[in-house]
Amino acid sequence: MNSNNRGEKNMVRSERSARPRSGKTMRAAAALVAAVALVAAGCGNSDGESADDTETTKAPATTTAEGTETTGAATPITGVPGVTDTEIKFASFGTISNNPLGTCVLECFNRGVKAYFAYRNSEGGVDGRQLVLTSELDDQLSKNKERALEIVSAGDTFGAFSAAQIGTGWQDVAAAGMPLYVWNISPADAANDAIFGFPQGTICVDCPRQINGMIIKEAKATKIAVLGYGVSENSKVSAQAVQRAVETYSDDIGGAEVVYFNDDIAFGVPNGLGPEVTAMKDKGVDLVFGSIDLNAMKTLAQEMARQGMGDVPMVHANTYDQKFVKEAGDLFEGDFVSVQFRPFEAEAGDSDLDLFKEWVSKDGNDPVELAYFGWIAARAAYDGIVAAGPQFDQAKVIAASNETLNDYTAGGLIPPQDYGRSHTVPTVDTLDQFGNKTNCSSVVKVKGGEFEVLGDAAKPFFCWPGDTVEWSEPEQTDFK
Repeated sequence: MNSNNRGEKNMVRSERSARPRSGKTMRAAAALVAAVALVAAGCGNSDGESADDTETTKAPATTTAEGTETTGAATPITGVPGVTDTEIKFASFGTISNNPLGTCVLECFNRGVKAYFAYRNSEGGVDGRQLVLTSELDDQLSKNKERALEIVSAGDTFGAFSAAQIGTGWQDVAAAGMPLYVWNISPADAANDAIFGFPQGTICVDCPRQINGMIIKEAKATKIAVLGYGVSENSKVSAQAVQRAVETYSDDIGGAEVVYFNDDIAFGVPNGLGPEVTAMKDKGVDLVFGSIDLNAMKTLAQEMARQGMGDVPMVHANTYDQKFVKEAGDLFEGDFVSVQFRPFEAEAGDSDLDLFKEWVSKDGNDPVELAYFGWIAARAAYDGIVAAGPQFDQAKVIAASNETLNDYTAGGLIPPQDYGRSHTVPTVDTLDQFGNKTNCSSVVKVKGGEFEVLGDAAKPFFCWPGDTVEWSEPEQTDFK
């Protein structure tokens, strides 16, 4: 691809650019970067096609991992917070305002929760009880713990959901014995038997990941650059994990080496990235990994185009946002985005992808990434309640979820998760104890401003054995 063509729209400004902040919000913004590059599923929101007004998809027979079906009639329950004869009440808390990245977080997550609840309620809910989201609290970025304590003190909800840039209150909810379902960009905050993370449980942050080696091999790259934030230990660790992957798999992926490494990038890149790109150009870099947010990746792409490196592809951890990419013109053409879920662009197969798209669009909302995670989280909450049986309570649901959600794909939307053993952050030496049985990722590539699934769209997951970081060729797989 021609460098100049890619840079034609390099002056397009992001609508998600952070506005100047001050005081406590700025201190929280500094803490935010600790989560930016932690998980390959990022902070962006991918636009999807709205479904037409078609016949509503009927729910299949309701089963859990153990095959238990709901009875359709509510069994009387007393003394369980948030549970009445007609309703099971949930709260949500997370980031709406003061988000430096400008992305839709809790609001979009809640849309997915509500869409799944509406779907299940249309089929009778849980044994006749309706699933309802009765409280939605904005943590204003810096008040996650305060909002969590409000929910705990109120004592009027059964469980909670959280999509937050900083999850300082998650442990408080779990300590109160409430099941909590979260957008898991901070595995350390989610390390508790009562916390269930989506699109994945806790992960080994510093392990070399085979998916990065596969992308390098796909790009036929040999000179790699890696960037991370200086103020974020997690971003540093993520960048170092990419470097470690290149070193570990070099002989298997064509002799690639990291020729430029910088994990001291200033958050928000206030001074641009001119010197960094010049250094990469001097080193002959032919592939760039960024453990930074989507706005910074855009700044990087603009500078690369300005310096004649616009045809060098980048690998994004946090830019699964179709609208954002489309509005950038050809700036991201040829780039890769790694995700931990079934991409919207994949074939639905036997999964619930079309079901999600249909129900989330009923209120005029687009199928976006955070809504996807909300839908998956709500499904896990439902499945845990059903698995606990008609005389359920909070402790029984937590226990049943950990026991039965051990090969959990949420209807083929995520790789199999074993939530019974995903509450401890694994290391390279404990993957066989705390990691998933398989290590799977999906990759999309930007073509003509649109995402396309890398490989077979009917088998969108590239999978490796979960108990090792050794190199092997991936198996392309589908789940349902």
